[in-house]
Amino acid sequence: MNKLTKVGLSALCGSLATISEANAGEMTVTGGVDMSWVSLGGGASTSGNPIGMGSNLTFKGSGELDNGWKFDLTVAMLNQDAYSNTVINVDMGAFGALNFNQGDSGNGIDSLDDKMPTAWEEPWGNALGTGVQLVRGVGPESNVQYKTPTILGSYITVASAPEMGAGNVNDNSSSGQTGTGSGYDATINMNPSLGTEILSGLNLFVGGHTSGANREGGINDRYEGVGGVTYDIGPISLGYAVSGISTGKVAASAVDYYKNHMYGVAFNVNDDLSISYGYHDSKQGFVNMTDTESVEMDMESWQIAYTMGGASFRYAMTDVSNAAYQTTALYDKEANVLSVSLAF
Repeated sequence: MNKLTKVGLSALCGSLATISEANAGEMTVTGGVDMSWVSLGGGASTSGNPIGMGSNLTFKGSGELDNGWKFDLTVAMLNQDAYSNTVINVDMGAFGALNFNQGDSGNGIDSLDDKMPTAWEEPWGNALGTGVQLVRGVGPESNVQYKTPTILGSYITVASAPEMGAGNVNDNSSSGQTGTGSGYDATINMNPSLGTEILSGLNLFVGGHTSGANREGGINDRYEGVGGVTYDIGPISLGYAVSGISTGKVAASAVDYYKNHMYGVAFNVNDDLSISYGYHDSKQGFVNMTDTESVEMDMESWQIAYTMGGASFRYAMTDVSNAAYQTTALYDKEANVLSVSLAF
């Protein structure tokens, strides 16, 4: 009996090997852990427990079709094993690429919300809970994006979400009409180097979004836009961008728009050490706005990062005024964050 069992297993293994060879795919798992210590000041002086820990896991599978097109699947899990997103990307070579996204995808203009150079995080991304309103477009929704081939350093993306705000659904299912209508994004990224070394690090980007916003309630469509430039020259990286959101709301007390502008500079001291300064301000304006009915939030952050193999050590000193678009002293905050990241 044992002998027959071994023969059966051997035959089965041979069959599995043949199937695996025919499908030519693989699955990998990567991840890491982040540990932080946070010290708060100003209106956010109560830190509570300052020790934080985050774990990240990414599952990735890939394969190739008979015609040479390549595809890959990515499933991301973030802190406390929380689901982040699922991505299926089909690289069609000279025909461009299709990306199917479920979750917080970073497709469309979501990929351009803040492209400023930084040693670690954006000014609004360190412990202070600024509540800043950035362009998102169809990025947080289940969406499909097409990306053109890169020609002369430039490419275009178009993305669509059939139902904004409807949430994620499983296969063979639909959400029903629970959102606010369809949404559409378009972006252009350009690297006009013109074959010169001095312009090789120049990148220009612009993007726009439109979506229906609860037309049954008589509210106008929502519009978002962003544009900016980044430039790498030697060890220095520079960036500047502006963005805006028109909410489409009409109630007298509702927020009518958000306007953002941002800049950053980063310096790579060597292959392991970098420092940066970043600034971001965001203005909130209301319907029927008067001079007293707008609030401007300002954020700035000094950062330093050092990498040693699979370990990264980061420090950020960040200040924000009028956090969450509130004007009392309680919302003038500062934070010092020390972080250690280990990747595997």
